[in-house]
Amino acid sequence: MIVAVGLTVSPVREVVLRLQELLFPSIADVAVLSVDVDVAIVSVDAHSTSRGAACPQCGIWSARVHSSYLRFPADVPSGGRRVVLRLRVRRFRCLERVCPRRTFVEQIPGLTRKHGQRTERLRSTLASVGLALAGRAGARLSAILGMSISRSTVLRLVNALPEPDIPSPRVVGVDEYATRKGHAYGTVLVDVETRRPVDLLPDREASSVAGWLAARPGIEVVCRDRAPFFAEGARAGAPQAIQVADRWHLWNNLGDAAERAVARHRQCLRVLLPESVGKAEAEAHEPVLSGETPASPWKSDRFANRIRARHATVHAMLEAGHSRRSIGRQLHMTHNRQEPG
Repeated sequence: MIVAVGLTVSPVREVVLRLQELLFPSIADVAVLSVDVDVAIVSVDAHSTSRGAACPQCGIWSARVHSSYLRFPADVPSGGRRVVLRLRVRRFRCLERVCPRRTFVEQIPGLTRKHGQRTERLRSTLASVGLALAGRAGARLSAILGMSISRSTVLRLVNALPEPDIPSPRVVGVDEYATRKGHAYGTVLVDVETRRPVDLLPDREASSVAGWLAARPGIEVVCRDRAPFFAEGARAGAPQAIQVADRWHLWNNLGDAAERAVARHRQCLRVLLPESVGKAEAEAHEPVLSGETPASPWKSDRFANRIRARHATVHAMLEAGHSRRSIGRQLHMTHNRQEPG
């Protein structure tokens, strides 16, 4: 079906105006000439109605046309069909003599950009899909919706988006992250109230943390672990802020302290055992006789003795002719290591 503009046929003109309002509701300087609806593609002939354009180099307005040509940007699909514009654009002469650009091509605001193969609304739609689903999944969903695109292009559109303006947090969390565990670490800063990451620093130096905090004077609370470089950075960059320990480290420190307290008073716990407890179990709870109290009950000698006994059993079975696989099956161990399974 083709709808064309007639100069003297008012019903056709009204149809074209309706199509223009439907296809370009928020774009003023564009006129629809015809619409060709095929089985898979909708082709829209359009052109710009502005009298001139501003030079992108010097900003001088020009209405002197040099030439014109067709552009074919893809638009958002309609009814499951691809939409392609046959857009005629003009090349203008720059009227500024000292301007190095002699000619330039007009761009329709909200519709085209330089060297763009897609309209701005299709570009923003694909970027939104990429933000939600990333590359592969975004490309698959776009193909289902009639917007064929590769995963690399989806990621490129996402990377081209401007950085959003993030308000300065009031309560900021500071912690480290590993780009290569054991070798390279950075600093992650999180808005504790919204639980969203705010920024990433390439290292975990106190000067980097201090510089980031100093640029945001509205920070009132700094939640951090007990790393000395984070404490020094918080004191230098945000002296007005209150420093608090994060919840994970509080629970971790509390657990370590409770474990050390139980290990230190294990001898006192013996009197609470009932008399029916066998001698073997009582001996298992004997305190360490060395001069130094272990930092954790899980590091006592009974675990080492258990490992030694298991080691002796394994070697005895090896000398008796058992295979490693057979030993592992009988002792519930993996046959490629000499540790309990």
